[in-house]
Amino acid sequence: MKKLTCHCGGVEIQVRVPDEGFEKLMRCNCSLCKRKGYIIGMIGPEDFKISKGENLLKLYQYHTKTAKHYFCSNCGIHTHNNPRSNPKIYGINIACVEGINPFELKNVAINDGVNHPLDQKK
Repeated sequence: MKKLTCHCGGVEIQVRVPDEGFEKLMRCNCSLCKRKGYIIGMIGPEDFKISKGENLLKLYQYHTKTAKHYFCSNCGIHTHNNPRSNPKIYGINIACVEGINPFELKNVAINDGVNHPLDQKK
């Protein structure tokens, strides 16, 4: 397990990072994620445990109110989310994970959040 922290250290989350790296790393181009500019690592619920500062986490939701975006209420750093495509998993801000330098990552996929299937008119 590795430690994921916000900037002030008030929020700590234990995350299991696969030895071979994340199965899926991406940036999202939706209206919120493009403003945050973070790289998302996807992990399952068994690989995620808040160990400190749960009371500091604030929830932000918009549009369909399905996805849950969490940030530290003290320093404002976005730590993780539950995506609307699968609210049971976690998208973590990999820049907050100890030992990971997001500037060294190559070929990070773009998730098309602008044209999300749940937004398509029927």
